[in-house]
Amino acid sequence: MAWKLMLASAVAMAARSVPYAVAKPAGKSFVAHASDRLPLKSTPINPDWIISGNPQARTAEHSRGHDEASLTAIWDCTSGEFRWYFGWDETVMILEGEVHITAEDGTERTLRAGDVAFFAGGTWASWRVDNYVRKVAFLRKPFPKPLAIAYRLRNLLRNNGNQGIAA
Repeated sequence: MAWKLMLASAVAMAARSVPYAVAKPAGKSFVAHASDRLPLKSTPINPDWIISGNPQARTAEHSRGHDEASLTAIWDCTSGEFRWYFGWDETVMILEGEVHITAEDGTERTLRAGDVAFFAGGTWASWRVDNYVRKVAFLRKPFPKPLAIAYRLRNLLRNNGNQGIAA
């Protein structure tokens, strides 16, 4: 544990001393589409995860971060019940329809158009779609623990101890 803290401190100090001269990323810096016009492709749900019904899922990738650590997509699904593993942190906004969610801790919630929810990477949730659901999903790969600690420490030092969301 002590070596992790020392490593995190060293990384944070190094990151703090590096100037912000960052090259402009290659590729698109602005992407906009009508969410209902993106071409959806079949993305079958793992058959071992299906609890009941025959849910059919489709996905359309909207955009991807230049560092490959974030992704925005449109996803829809027909009726059925299934478990879902979130490999990345995922924030969803329901665009159409509804879904009944049961989290690992037993929390139940029905998400409808306009609702926003967050699922932590590395967790499972049960999804029950009675008719149809369409969502926008914002996904981010979680940092490995030592890097996450270094990142938080760097932000803490940079913000003089103020915790908050930077614009």
